[in-house]
Order: sequence, then C-alpha cells, then structure tokens
Amino acid sequence: MKNHYQKTHLTVALITAFVSSIAYFLPINAQLTNKSNSSINFTPPPAPPDRSAAGERGGAASRGCGNGEQPLMALVPDYKETINLDGGETIPVTKIWGLTTDDYPTFWFFVPYDKSSIAKMEFVIKDESQKPSKTIYRTTINKPEKPGIISVDTTKAVEALQVSNTKQQKAYNWFLKVTVKCNPKQAPQLQAIDGWVQRVSPSSNLAERLQKATPLQQAALYAENGNWHNSLTILAQLRLAKSKDAALLADWTSLLKSEELDHLSNQPLVNCCQEN
Repeated sequence: MKNHYQKTHLTVALITAFVSSIAYFLPINAQLTNKSNSSINFTPPPAPPDRSAAGERGGAASRGCGNGEQPLMALVPDYKETINLDGGETIPVTKIWGLTTDDYPTFWFFVPYDKSSIAKMEFVIKDESQKPSKTIYRTTINKPEKPGIISVDTTKAVEALQVSNTKQQKAYNWFLKVTVKCNPKQAPQLQAIDGWVQRVSPSSNLAERLQKATPLQQAALYAENGNWHNSLTILAQLRLAKSKDAALLADWTSLLKSEELDHLSNQPLVNCCQEN
C-alpha cells in the first residue's frame, strides 16, 4: 500500500513538473516567435511647413550606363504635398527631409554606376539657416568599383550639425553630384540629387530606452520615433557585418519599404568610398 502511494505521488509530481515547464516555456517561445516575425517600420514626423525642404531624391536613369535603368537614389524619406497659393492655385511639392540625433550623420546612396562610368563624385552640406548659406562640408568621394549602396561619412566636416529646437531652427541642405561618362562619344552627364537633414535631441524617455537596447532594438526605436538616418545607419552597419543574415535583410527591407525604397533592398552594400 505504501509503495502504491509513493508511486502515485511520484507520478503526480512528474505531471505537475511537466505542465509547469510547458507553462514556463510557452511565453518564451511566443516572445521568440513574435521577435522573428517583427519588422522595423518608419513613423515619419510631420514634414516641414510651407515649401521648405524641397529636393530631389532620385536622378534620371542613364541608358546604357550602370545597373540597367536604375537611377541614382538617396535612401531618405520623401513627402509629397500640395501647396495652396494665393488665388486658389495649387502646386505639387516633394520634400526630401529626414531627422537625425547625430552631430556627424552618415548618408546612404544607391549609385548605379561602376568605377569606369564615373568621372567625379562630390558631396556637399550647406547651413541654409545662415544668410548667405554656409558650406560646412565639401568632399570628393572615391568611386565604387561596382554599382551598389554606398555611405558618406561626415565626421570630417568643419563643424557639427547643431540641434534644432523651438528657439532655433537649423536647416541643412545636402547635395550629391555624380558626373557620369557613359558614352565616350558624348559629353559627361551631371546627375544631382539633394535633400535636407535636421538634427534633434532624443526625448529623455527615448534616450533611456536606447541605453538599454541592442543595436537592432535601437534601429527599431529610432524608426518608431521618426529618426530615419539613425535607424538606417545602424541597420546598414549590421548588414555589412552579417551580409547573409536573412532576418537582418527582412528588417532592412521593411524599413526601406516604409519609404517605398524596397526595390533597392537587395542591392549590395559596397564598403568603399570613404572621402578623400
């Protein structure tokens, strides 16, 4: 009788332990599943008012030169708006504008040309809040060996981007100019794109969350809070370190899709082109 009671008690204990283990691991598995199915989506902040921040995100496609007919493209947000003029007239305006918390942000561009097709590449940043505008960075960029997504680091700029706030609005206009020589029988063509960047300070809540986050979580937090340049740069650096990581590619594609740039998600990131 005693042995029967001990066996029964042992069986109940084993069943209880098994059920408890299932209850413990189910939430963990759910978290892992949710994490693997998560995506990084950009929440755009309100666009600048009026006609400020008008720019051009993509250049013209050059036939017979570079990667098919893909144009030169900046990996930045755009805002398509209609401006109401006096007298009832309206005009369409495309604003190319993004936020960063970095004093020396990194910019990313898809360059559809190989080295032999490029005569010159130049990047410029101007402080347009000053009159006349002040050039704070101008550099010639090394030519990429093949078409792909390149980065432009600005840590050698003569001064850092200043933070915009309610008392002081700092407007920085950037330009990428690529002189292309596709046909030796024709004159070189200038492809130019431009846009605007504004530096802001993260909120105290966001700053606290960023300190506790992994790089991938930081990319998601920045995207959720409208800081495009931070999120894009973190994801690009992660992809450069792990180019074959399928989960990173999915997050990269998700972020680009937020701004209708996902057609570039499979383009290679070319680790080159640091400024001279």
